[in-house]
Formats: sequence, structure tokens, C-alpha cells
Amino acid sequence: MTDLSFVETQDGTRLGYRVVGSGPARVALTHSLAMDHAFWLPVAEKLADRAQVLVWDCRGHGASGKPEGPYAVRGFADDLAAIFDAIGWSDAAVAGASMGGCVTLAFAERYPDRTAALGLFDTTAWYGASAPQDWEGRAAKAEAEGLSSLIAFQKTRWFGDAFRAAQPEVVEACVDVFLKNDLAAYGATCRMLGRADLREALEEIDVPTRILVGEEDYATPPEMSRMMASAIAGSVLTVLEGGRHLTPIEFPEVIADEIAQLIGEVQS
Repeated sequence: MTDLSFVETQDGTRLGYRVVGSGPARVALTHSLAMDHAFWLPVAEKLADRAQVLVWDCRGHGASGKPEGPYAVRGFADDLAAIFDAIGWSDAAVAGASMGGCVTLAFAERYPDRTAALGLFDTTAWYGASAPQDWEGRAAKAEAEGLSSLIAFQKTRWFGDAFRAAQPEVVEACVDVFLKNDLAAYGATCRMLGRADLREALEEIDVPTRILVGEEDYATPPEMSRMMASAIAGSVLTVLEGGRHLTPIEFPEVIADEIAQLIGEVQS
């Protein structure tokens, strides 16, 4: 992808990234499982006048390197810090969706001095007691039957019925990205999420935090967001009517406004 720059991490993994916009604020956005940096471009473009917006391909995704697993959310957080170092950022408002929200929480835990604010969208600090088995099942199905075997399931998890009917081209663009994933990297990332547990980090967060979840999110249901909101002092929770799991794609204006409000809190 010619629009991406690259940085190499300490373990030799190349990470692709792009900075959109030229505003005074700094925002870093991390995508969901099996997507890539383009996931965030509609939101980033809406913030371009207010901020420099970093979008990137997590390891195992997009144009970034796909080393052998296992992966860890805290390792992904270290990857994001490596990009900060490469572009000379001391800190930023950090936000993510789904898997990207887990990475965002891990970043806040490991790099509190580099975290100016948090945006947690359609995500969770912990997928629950059955998560290792649940995510192992997802990985095993993909490895045995191919990623195409998950498409029908993913479409209905990602987007509401009305959105799928109204914007089929957006849905298919996400499907195209999904199907291009490396099977081994996808499996390693699924297993990473099954192991992820960031609950202890929540009570240590003391920066402006916005939490948003679709009311029809079956992947990370609203009760998971309520748990995070109850643990993060001063956080603001929004349950988005009609939203499903990928609200930054379904409702980019709403998500951009949430991030703009975060920027405002940091700058005030």
C-alpha cells in the first residue's frame, strides 16, 4: 500500500501506518480483528482539521508483518508505542474498536504517560470465563474450513440489518479485507483475545474516557461496557441505538464526535 509508511519493531516486525490530517491534537486509532488501517479512515478524515490522526495495521494484519504467534495485547500496545517513537509523538488520545479497544486499554496500562485520553468502542476488558474456548473455536473453524466459512456470521455481528441493506458496498469492502487475512495470524489473534484480561488496568485509568457500544452488539454486549464504565472513574458511557459491533463504520459521524469531545477535554 503506497500510502503507508513503515517502522520496524525490536523483534523485526514491520508495521504499516499512516497519519491523516494536520490539526493541533494527536489521536491514535486501532482497528478491530481482521480489519486494517482503512477501518478508521472515514472517522480520521472527519477529524483531520482538528488533529493528526494515526491509523495503523496491527501485526498479523493488513500490510504489517505476520510473525508466528503467540500474540499478546500488551505486545500490540508495545507496537503502537514503537510507532509513536518513529513519528516523534510523546502522547496522544488513544482509541480503538473491538480488538483495538483491548489494545488501547493495554497501551493505557503500559504507557500511562503517553495516554492523554481514551476512546473505547464496541470493546471489553475481558471476554469472560469461557473466552479461551470460545476464541479457540473461532480460530479452529477458520483454520479447518477457511475464512469464508465465517462470513455469514461476521456480517450479522458487524452490522445491523438496515445498514447491510442500505450500504452493501461497505459491507463487501469489509468482507474483502477479512478474506485477505493470513490464516495463521488470524488464529493467533483470536487466541490472543481469548487470553486477554485487562480488568486490573481499569481502576488505574485517570484520563478522560469515552465508552460507546451499539445496543445490538452481540460480540461485546453493552453490559461489558457498563462494567468498564463502572470501573473507570469519570468515564462517559453511550449506548448507541441501532448500533451493532462496528459502530465506527456504521456511524462514523457519531464516533468522530465522541473523539472530538475527548480532544476538547484534553485541550481545555
